[in-house]
Amino acid sequence: MITIAVAVLLIGGLYFFGPTKGKHEKAEMAPGTSNTDDGHTDVNIDTFLVLGKKKLKAEQVVRINELEHSISRGDVKDQQLKVYQQLAKFWYDSANAFEPYAWYTGEAARLENSEKSLTFAAQLFLNNLQQDEVFDRRKWKALQAKDLFERSLKLNPDNDSAKIGLGSCYLFGNISASPMEGILKIREVTQKDSNNVYAQMMLGKASLLSGQFDKAEERFKTILRIKPQSLDALLLLGEIAERKADKKAAIDWYTKSLPLVKIPELKAGIEKRIADLQK
Repeated sequence: MITIAVAVLLIGGLYFFGPTKGKHEKAEMAPGTSNTDDGHTDVNIDTFLVLGKKKLKAEQVVRINELEHSISRGDVKDQQLKVYQQLAKFWYDSANAFEPYAWYTGEAARLENSEKSLTFAAQLFLNNLQQDEVFDRRKWKALQAKDLFERSLKLNPDNDSAKIGLGSCYLFGNISASPMEGILKIREVTQKDSNNVYAQMMLGKASLLSGQFDKAEERFKTILRIKPQSLDALLLLGEIAERKADKKAAIDWYTKSLPLVKIPELKAGIEKRIADLQK
């Protein structure tokens, strides 16, 4: 069963890019990819570009190839930046393919090298990887986000959101043997600002993923004290209550979330969950 909490993580990505694959599936292989020693797929951007082009019409492939070739021909930074932006827009608007869209957005950000563009691109990858259950694809996205956050922090070492994002890459992206590496980066922010909602949310999600329900519950309740209308916190508290087999508490949390839900499909899903719990 897909829980309400998972639904709130998925909703943005599903709305624009469709459902992700199940956690036991491997990412579809493209020519030129290989398996690593641990049995996982060596995923790179070519994986997604090859697969993405297979789904395009012939005239779209011609257009994409023209844009790609113009990158190597352009010696002017502004020209290359424009092409990256055009490629990102194509993969988003015309092809509905997240990975190429995010990749070219990231390449444009690296070329522009501004704190704003780097953080935006990094956040794209981070938000999406949290809903991606395919190990190889999630790790690739985490590595992209990590690089972009690190570049942003070089420009502004005091950017707390980028620090939290970087720590979250370690927590959710399987890029380190120890999740504590990510937790410590986020705790650095909470130690100086315990009211940082973003940091509390990431630490709460990490506790939830590791089965530490009491710690997660404490984090999400802290968020509600700071930001009473946090839809994510309410839904995640509902999930924790369900996992604890506390139907009454789950119903209460889900009911409190309903006035905040703007997406009809999500609202209907929550109402159905409440009805099921009341049986």
